Amino acid sequence: MRLLFLGDIVGRPGRNAVIERLPGLRDRWQLDCVVINGENSAGGFGITEAICDEILAAGADAITLGNHSWDQRETLVFIERQPRLIRPANYPPGTPGRGANLIDTRSGARVLVVQAMGRLYMDALDDPFAAVDRELETCPMGQVADAVIVDFHAEATSEKEAMGHYLDGRASLVVGTHTHVPTADHRVLAGGTAYMSDAGMCGDYDSVLGMQKEEAIRRFIQKTPGTRLEPGLNEGTLSGIAVETDDRTGLAVRVAALRLGPNLEETWPRFWD
Repeated sequence: MRLLFLGDIVGRPGRNAVIERLPGLRDRWQLDCVVINGENSAGGFGITEAICDEILAAGADAITLGNHSWDQRETLVFIERQPRLIRPANYPPGTPGRGANLIDTRSGARVLVVQAMGRLYMDALDDPFAAVDRELETCPMGQVADAVIVDFHAEATSEKEAMGHYLDGRASLVVGTHTHVPTADHRVLAGGTAYMSDAGMCGDYDSVLGMQKEEAIRRFIQKTPGTRLEPGLNEGTLSGIAVETDDRTGLAVRVAALRLGPNLEETWPRFWD
């Protein structure tokens, strides 16, 4: 199987990059499943139903969220009727939506998409390791799911690496999101799980984490209230990770970083060309 995961969409530049490029990439690489983190897609804060539908129509099979899940209050309602929108699994019981779902892809494969949120330097939530365990026990790879993608939305690299090694051999891909900067540690772990500490973002990289530089810099210098942070205005870059799995086991056999657009050195899975 050919899997593609794209990091956090930040505002209109990120949305435009996905909408313009993803349909061609699906055809070019014959992708089986595409998962995108969309928690910053609505002006940098949360996601709306219209934007969710737009991203799915562009070719995403599932959209994951994170600590900005509820910034747009309408998400609390429409997430219940949108099974392909996945929020962190370690939110408290009774939280709207779902933390995992078995996605029937266009190619006929079944991919379990799971998200959990870290606890280091983040909101106090339930144990993310136990939450992911529960989802994998319910829908194990190789028995129910053809592949498993885990989005670990976390700040600390140590917590992300620990999750990667903890799930090694039980997931096709464990990928970090949230910090908006792509890391250079993409690899296949000893047990066959593809791993990357952070997929980066889909957005304007001539910015501060996707937001316009001026207000972000001013906040660090002056430490006083100011205007609302707004997404950058320049062309967006796609950033993420591409994974090829073994059809029999669901484990990763090849992995590559993806960066397409300005400001970062471009790279893509040349083994698919």
